[in-house]
Amino acid sequence: MTPLQKSILNAVKRRPMTLREMQNNLQVDNSRLRTTVSAMVATGELSMRNGTYVPGFATYENAAAPNTIPCTLVKLAARFGFASRDDGEGDIFIPGRALHGAMPNDKINVKLFDHPRVEGSSEGEVVEVTVPNNRFAGTVCLSEDGRMAVEPDGCRDVKFLLAKQGARSVHLGDKVGFLITHRGNRHSDHRAAVVEKFGSSDYASECAKAILYGRSVRQEFPPEVLEEARAYDNATIDPAEAAKRLDLRGIPIFTIDSAETKDIDDAISLQKLDDGYELGVHIADVSHYVRPGSALNEEAFERATSIYYADKVIPMLPTQLSNGICSLNEGEDRLAFSCLMRLDENGEIRSYKFVKSVICSRVKGVYKEINALLEPESEGVDLTDLKTKYEAVLDQLPTMDELYRKRLVLRKARGAMDIESNEAKLVMDENGRCIDIVKRDRGTSECMIEEFMLLANQCAANAGRTNKAPFVYRVHEAPDAEKMEKLSATLLACGLNAKFKNPIPTQLELAALLDETRGQPIQIPVHTGILRSMQKARYAPQPLGHYGLVLADYAHFTSPIRRYPDLAIHRILTEMLNGVSASQLQRDFNEFAQQASEKSSKQEVAAVRIERDVEDLYKAEYMHNHLGEVYTGTVAGITPRGVFVELDNTVEGFVPAAQLCKGEPQVIDGVSMLDPLTGKSWMLGSSMKIRVAAADVALGRIDFEYMVE
Repeated sequence: MTPLQKSILNAVKRRPMTLREMQNNLQVDNSRLRTTVSAMVATGELSMRNGTYVPGFATYENAAAPNTIPCTLVKLAARFGFASRDDGEGDIFIPGRALHGAMPNDKINVKLFDHPRVEGSSEGEVVEVTVPNNRFAGTVCLSEDGRMAVEPDGCRDVKFLLAKQGARSVHLGDKVGFLITHRGNRHSDHRAAVVEKFGSSDYASECAKAILYGRSVRQEFPPEVLEEARAYDNATIDPAEAAKRLDLRGIPIFTIDSAETKDIDDAISLQKLDDGYELGVHIADVSHYVRPGSALNEEAFERATSIYYADKVIPMLPTQLSNGICSLNEGEDRLAFSCLMRLDENGEIRSYKFVKSVICSRVKGVYKEINALLEPESEGVDLTDLKTKYEAVLDQLPTMDELYRKRLVLRKARGAMDIESNEAKLVMDENGRCIDIVKRDRGTSECMIEEFMLLANQCAANAGRTNKAPFVYRVHEAPDAEKMEKLSATLLACGLNAKFKNPIPTQLELAALLDETRGQPIQIPVHTGILRSMQKARYAPQPLGHYGLVLADYAHFTSPIRRYPDLAIHRILTEMLNGVSASQLQRDFNEFAQQASEKSSKQEVAAVRIERDVEDLYKAEYMHNHLGEVYTGTVAGITPRGVFVELDNTVEGFVPAAQLCKGEPQVIDGVSMLDPLTGKSWMLGSSMKIRVAAADVALGRIDFEYMVE
């Protein structure tokens, strides 16, 4: 809490105050005071009552009332909501009459009903809002009686009247950020005030801004962070520091990334030996610049990850570091943390060591260009310019490809799962509008770099575990038997032989199913089904292994510019290199590893959700320009309400069951839909001809119309 926030809280604890009284009392700039008070209302540190500010719910300790369950409200619609139990034991259905005005992300206490309407389910009532969430994004609309209102994102048919002062200069359809200034016992009693205006909800870029506001994403760096970052404006490495390190500037090291990448945190080198290979993975030494106790470190810890969406990035670190002194830019000396590995002639790791180094990347490699060089020359394709660009490292490319092929054999042998996930690349025009969507295809160089980074990550985790150091591991636990039973039923319904020997299948069994369906119409639902049946990968201070990669040791070491866990273990590994004892490491880093794991896991989930939701906005924006056009897609999901159809460009839309079935649709194991009156059926993986019927940018929703063939 900042000094100003503490002063405000102490003032309103003495007596309720208006904004003007606060300003007179504290003698602070009006604009700064308004901004701070709005933020404190959003976090629940302040509440507004009868035109004055008082301490909010978040100011006090709130113990759960007897016989209630602490939860977080995660979904809200006009007539129901869902609360997620804080103990991780699942969700609770809350009927509309039992919500009592609770809002998404409110911390609440819920009392369970003795007799839920659906046997075996959990149903309950909100008895207390312990920490309210008052900050939201939404779309300006009209209430039922024609007054200006706002509908929160993700809460369809829930509307709040805008206070008169909050309705000025906004128009129907505007995307806005708003605060709930008054809470009632029902949603219809809530009142809201607009505090940010973003623009028309017809544009994905404006809707994206609203999502970031509503999710409280840290977009601007605080002044103290920017002040520390300015010390690295146009910075070069310290010669005295470089002299202490292993000098690798004479080795042909280079980077391989997308053409548009500006935050380059990994580089590679490879040498063929008589009995194998020496692979170097050289990572930006961010921990040298971002020190414990600094404002840069505190901000990086809170963000925990960079967020990438459309053609934009919200970085974990200011650009002076992320694109400057920490980025392994071509032709510039950089401080690095290198993992030097010896592999045998089959590609197995024989030994490794971590060293602090100084490097100079010879060339900024681009995936597409490397792929062109690795593939046999096609007739009429002139690679002269590319060979000139990559002259300093050209000899390494065939050896890298050779090592990658050997590693791929080992990866398949242990059963590592290669799940196809249809990633999209959004093509934007100069105005930030989505004008095309292209399915991302991974070539040899993308897979090669992924494998080399995986090796370094594996070595880092092994170093942490074998030295009994506190660490931040990337863990992926085995799936539970219940999810596997559901997956098995789904696969059998798809006509696949999915009878596993044990309740939990081996990775080899699942990998075989993935390979069997690769390139087939059934690929999308099978690969997606297996992915959804898995546990979520997360960060943990215990070495629990990685089920999907079939590795006992795994951590994230290779991206410290954009992920805090990587920065965290760089800091720990540095102390190990400095000879700090295991007992001292435990004292210094035990709590840090636990906190970094928890925070990074939470922030990663939030970032992935934001990236996915924003991508949906841009896909809807693109398809809005193609209304009425006809496509053939693949049935990717089946529900009693209808089916989801995925197009070749990864866009997914919904076809209502009423368009498919004349009778009551029968859904079998979530795999097929049958119309009992006509006998027609649709299965996962089958093709369907559709017309684009609607595209709602604000909701990120696309509706298709079934075309009878």
